Amino acid sequence: MRILVTVALLTLFCVPAMAQEANYDEAKVPAFTPADPLVCADGKHVNTIKEWERKRRPELLGLLAEQEYGRTPKGRVKTSYELVQENPQALGGLATSQQVMLTFKGQGQERKALLIAFIPNQRKGRVPVFIGYNFMGNHSITSDSTILYSPYFEQIADKESPVLKRGIQSSRWPLEDIVRRGYAVVTMCYQDIFPDRADGTSESIIPLFPENQDGDSRWQALGAWAWGSSRIADWVQRQPWANARQLAIIGHSRQGKAALWAGAQDERFQVVISNNSGCGGAALSKRAYGETVGRITRSFPHWFCPAFSRYAENEQTLPFDQHELLALIAPRRLYVASAEEDRWADPRGEFLAAQATAPVYALYGLKGIESIDMPPVHQPIQNQVAYHIRAGKHDVTDYDWQQYMDFCDKAFEK
Repeated sequence: MRILVTVALLTLFCVPAMAQEANYDEAKVPAFTPADPLVCADGKHVNTIKEWERKRRPELLGLLAEQEYGRTPKGRVKTSYELVQENPQALGGLATSQQVMLTFKGQGQERKALLIAFIPNQRKGRVPVFIGYNFMGNHSITSDSTILYSPYFEQIADKESPVLKRGIQSSRWPLEDIVRRGYAVVTMCYQDIFPDRADGTSESIIPLFPENQDGDSRWQALGAWAWGSSRIADWVQRQPWANARQLAIIGHSRQGKAALWAGAQDERFQVVISNNSGCGGAALSKRAYGETVGRITRSFPHWFCPAFSRYAENEQTLPFDQHELLALIAPRRLYVASAEEDRWADPRGEFLAAQATAPVYALYGLKGIESIDMPPVHQPIQNQVAYHIRAGKHDVTDYDWQQYMDFCDKAFEK
């Protein structure tokens, strides 16, 4: 496997894609109103839950698969789980950690991924679970030296490489606080599922599937990462400590995009959290603000299916927009979060997309975001659909996690 052991690699995983050209002028945003997600392709308006679930929702899922994220293969890949290490005194005795090796087999090949779970030691019965990918390997989220390197990072020969430094992204994972609140955390490095490179397909899980992966709607990285999240959920559901009806998926940046797509397809995720997911995630593409479809598909051609690049510098012809992806989470709970200085991810576009899901939530008698005005910094809106914008840059902070836990406390009636 080709591994880039450089500081540039570390930068790739830690910050959003950047570019010199970007529109940060609201006056240059094309005039448009997000389409009503309840209007079908044939022009008919959905008026009942039954019509939404049987007609419009499958229609949108199909459209997003064909034109943005790629078709999820129908074939099966054999998946096995092996507990390789357990520590009953993790996080200073607050939790039991379990490290579990996932082995995927298909078409005469296999891939491995390593998840780590932190389970509260002080618990009564089954606990709710946060599921999400990390960027820099399981070793990066805490300085605990007993944590094994994720398979992608295990192959790095230079053990002095900065990407092998323990706890390098621990600020994004306030594990002690989460566990004290009564939540388990299960995470895995996204690189184990699909190495985040334009030439990463051959080393990803995609070749394990029997389907022919050709054509403009072929599956790529975001689809594979979403699929991997569901395989984590498969394991969590079988654990005696986990409440299988209280699963929250969380993703930051590119993994916020994958979390939304996973949540749209897999209804076991009762809460779906997008943190600074931007273009191709929660932000409206047709605003063409900050990162655009053209910029993201040129910089990361392996993320989306090839068909999505048709809309580069041509967003107004998209037959959908990201609020319709968000609407697929209904009637489950949705949280979209932005950062004030993260203009590249278009905070206003993220807010407007979350707000535009209201008609679908209203079908279920649920309250979305009613205000058309963005809330001030650090003043969250938390209904069935939630939104906040915080001070600072593109990152996951303690403030974000506090809001997500408060939101999940209500969702899971903790």
